[in-house]
Amino acid sequence: MDYRRELLKTHFITTKDSLDEVVSKYVVSIAQEGDIVIFCEKIISIMQGRVVYKKDIRLSFWAKFLSRFVTKNSYGFSVGDPYKMQVAINESGLIRIIFASIIGGFSKLFGLKGVFYILAGNQVSEIDGFHEESFKEYKNMGILGSKDTSLVCEKLKKQYGFSCAVVDINDIGGNIIGISSDILSQKQLILDILADNPAGQSNAQTPIIIIKKIT
Repeated sequence: MDYRRELLKTHFITTKDSLDEVVSKYVVSIAQEGDIVIFCEKIISIMQGRVVYKKDIRLSFWAKFLSRFVTKNSYGFSVGDPYKMQVAINESGLIRIIFASIIGGFSKLFGLKGVFYILAGNQVSEIDGFHEESFKEYKNMGILGSKDTSLVCEKLKKQYGFSCAVVDINDIGGNIIGISSDILSQKQLILDILADNPAGQSNAQTPIIIIKKIT
């Protein structure tokens, strides 16, 4: 089976937007039953109000100290940014983050990567923002992981008829954060279809992708 991908360009999504309004404006006229509608997790988090601002974050000694030991990759500093590290501490607790940092550091000596995020919790790996490479609005804003995403997808499926998934895809990999129950068995297929990160990392403003079967 072959598939094609339709990238939907949207306005700049903010906390003032609602998911129903965005779906009605951009998706309903295009998506059909049998399609899979993909949402970038970032816009779901933003519409859920899952954001924090630098002005409200008090950097601790531990955030500044631990962030120094995080390796920068092609996607960015992740928790190598002190503000992201502080948010991680706030989300998971200081003891857990210190433990994850120590074990993660030792694991790197044996060539094991990503152990820190496994121990720190998925919500830490989903922290985004605090940079302006894509949008200047993100410079002083952090974006937390979305909540109840599978329930969100299930609601959209019942309301509109199309299958749905929320994903976190970047240039070095991807994860499915939430998915409607009818396509649970298609997780790997979705990741394969999105493997080249068609939405991109820049300011293309295409956070919604519709996957259609080619018959």
